[in-house]
Amino acid sequence: MSVTVFGSVNADLTFPVPQLPAPGHTVLGGAWRAVPGGKGANQAVAAARDGALVRFVGAVGRDPMAEIALSALRAAGADLSALAETDAPTGAACICVDGQGRNQIAVSSGANALARAAQVPPLAAGAILLMQMETPPAENVALIHRARAEGAHPILNLAPAAWLEPDALRALRLLIANEHEAAWLAARLGCSADAKGLHAALGVSIAVTLGERGAEAATAEAHWHIGAWPAHVADTTGAGDCWCGVLAAALSRGAPLEAAMHRAAAAASIAVSRPGAADAMPSAEETDGLMG
Repeated sequence: MSVTVFGSVNADLTFPVPQLPAPGHTVLGGAWRAVPGGKGANQAVAAARDGALVRFVGAVGRDPMAEIALSALRAAGADLSALAETDAPTGAACICVDGQGRNQIAVSSGANALARAAQVPPLAAGAILLMQMETPPAENVALIHRARAEGAHPILNLAPAAWLEPDALRALRLLIANEHEAAWLAARLGCSADAKGLHAALGVSIAVTLGERGAEAATAEAHWHIGAWPAHVADTTGAGDCWCGVLAAALSRGAPLEAAMHRAAAAASIAVSRPGAADAMPSAEETDGLMG
């Protein structure tokens, strides 16, 4: 089955720095790089490199930054036929990365704010629809309900954390959040911030990523925790996007959620060992090799 990703696409300006700047603090760093990024594009590239047939739907500007933003999607073979070109500037992010791989990110949405659910072609029954929160929330809500009506499987990565009405969340096949996003949502739902608590509140499958502590999930059938793969961390930018994209690719091939999570964790451990976001996503062969 295919994976359709509705989401953001950015040009990332990445600055290696000895330490992340504090308020009012100027830090001199190394040579900066302009690379493709954006949560939606990163996840689409990760899924495509893992072997999925991927269609990316989003919006860019008519400016030179669009070529940078789209370069990894094109190289990965993603279908861009539903991409919109707008008069707004292409989305961009400024990313500082310290010597321990930690990051600090500022994002200008630009054209991403003009991405619309109506751009998404009809979804095949059983297909995966993957979304994040760097496009307008109302467009995600429309797509979630449309996906269910068309028999597709809507998956939302609640990143960055923002509110969606509970009936949209309850229509998901799977909600993915990191531990900070899970805590944010749990505070608003009045439940515990772990996967079991969020599942009880929403009634849908939940996956919570825990960084170096792995990830946990809760479904109607079971609850489980998987560990993280050992990794030499160079840059954590896009690690969560790698996890989501590879998970979606595995699910599109019919893998059970637990097996898909193991594969996503292996791929993410490769991604964090490299600089950059979309450019750091591993191939299926690399992930297969690590998993043995």
